[in-house]
Amino acid sequence: MVALCGPRNEHLRVLEAETGVTIGQRGHQVHIHGTSAEEVAFAERVVAELCESIRDGNEINGNDVARAVRLLKEHPELKLRDVFQDVVLVSARHRIIAPKGLAQKKYIEALREHDIVFGIGPAGTGKTYLAMAMAVAALMQKKVKRIILTRPAVEAGEKLGFLPGDLAEKVNPYLRPLYDAMHDMMDLDKAQALIQRGQIEVAPLAFMRGRTLNEAFVILDEAQNTTAEQMKMFLTRLGYDSKAVITGDVTQVDLPEGRKSGLSDATNLLTGTEGIAFCTFTDVDVVRHPLVARIVRAYEARDSALSRGRAMREENRAAARETE
Repeated sequence: MVALCGPRNEHLRVLEAETGVTIGQRGHQVHIHGTSAEEVAFAERVVAELCESIRDGNEINGNDVARAVRLLKEHPELKLRDVFQDVVLVSARHRIIAPKGLAQKKYIEALREHDIVFGIGPAGTGKTYLAMAMAVAALMQKKVKRIILTRPAVEAGEKLGFLPGDLAEKVNPYLRPLYDAMHDMMDLDKAQALIQRGQIEVAPLAFMRGRTLNEAFVILDEAQNTTAEQMKMFLTRLGYDSKAVITGDVTQVDLPEGRKSGLSDATNLLTGTEGIAFCTFTDVDVVRHPLVARIVRAYEARDSALSRGRAMREENRAAARETE
């Protein structure tokens, strides 16, 4: 009951806001009141499925409650257990890493069934984190012999100048997010030992040229900042018994003006190719702070309005030329 209600009954307040019912709790009982039998029945189902998830050992927070309500509204045939109990990895801190929604569930299934998977969507949707969890699980189960993590060394809109230190120290700031995800899943000493033995390699994309990657789980992060040539180079590195995951957000390209994103190019070129899966995430799938989803929606609305404005101006110019 404590896990279901949350601190100061915060989870129940989220459930009320999402379903429109009124919920009270006394002792070991939850009382649900609503304006219709359908509302009450739906809220009762959500509570029952959340209880089932808690009994299975899952920890839930307010965001999980909100996602559960939306998931069951959109897909009444689903059971939360089928989504939340698809365990990918148990981290070094004994935290269960599993999908937080239907999009993440489909992403995990694609990673299991395909050798090349593209995960495309806004920040905070778990694209890189889940790919890393799948890679660590594959290494622990000896399905692959090494993990290779890479991303293009592109500055995000600011010039950092010449960084001090040797080559490794110069590229480390660009690769920090990959290290952070890895250390969240593995004991620090074990991760460092695997890096020393070469079983985990973190390197900038430029280091991939000329290599053939056999028996490896390869993750290319921030792929929207690759050029079309770099993306082709990366995709042709894959060897026998290997998997490649390419993640990125096509709305956050940091390439110089006029350079086409390799992620957009590959999406247009390879969609429908047998053996390659494309998984798309939206702001609904954001699993960070609730404000992140609102921020993503605000920027998408602004960018959509700007695109429509540009299209209308082009149409007006074309019409004016025809009139002349």
